[in-house]
Amino acid sequence: MATPPPADFASRDPLSPQFWDERFERAFTPWERGTAPLALRRFVAASSRPLTSLAPGCGSAHELALMCDAGWDATAIDFSGAAVARARALAPAWAGHIVQADFFTYAPPRPLDLVYEQAFLCALPRARRPDVAWRWAELLGQGGLLAGYFFFDDAPKGPPFGIGRDELDALLASAFDCVVDEAVEDSIPVFAGKERWMVWRRR
Repeated sequence: MATPPPADFASRDPLSPQFWDERFERAFTPWERGTAPLALRRFVAASSRPLTSLAPGCGSAHELALMCDAGWDATAIDFSGAAVARARALAPAWAGHIVQADFFTYAPPRPLDLVYEQAFLCALPRARRPDVAWRWAELLGQGGLLAGYFFFDDAPKGPPFGIGRDELDALLASAFDCVVDEAVEDSIPVFAGKERWMVWRRR
């Protein structure tokens, strides 16, 4: 996402699984930290109880093991078969918690306490944002949390497709209240200076 992809990638449509399959198969994933990020580690450690959680667009799913190791009922999904295969290989102990699925149609087996956001909203074209926000609200009951990293940028091309803070507020205002908004200490170059750790509570 930060550096230009090789010119011979066949797919240029981030709405297609093939777009992501090609990039994971060829290890072109400059948007991935390679480990669970600091704010999430703090969030998991501070939680008063295990949370039933979902990580959409999980990619290599580095955060899943952190959640599962803490006793959380966590599931990571991605519609890219190559991403799912990579995630399962990286976390074999939790491979059964990594599912190939489309976020917009996936039905969690249990009610969710948390949806984790990490480079999912910004991976999709801007026209899909209302659909993402609607689905977040649909998946979470009253008091449920949407927590993670939000990318703020106005560059016209992507992915990553940045968002303005006013636009994000407008997108979520009908269903969520922002309860945490913090600077990120360990951003990778793609997101450096342009992301915030945020927690939104479902009304």
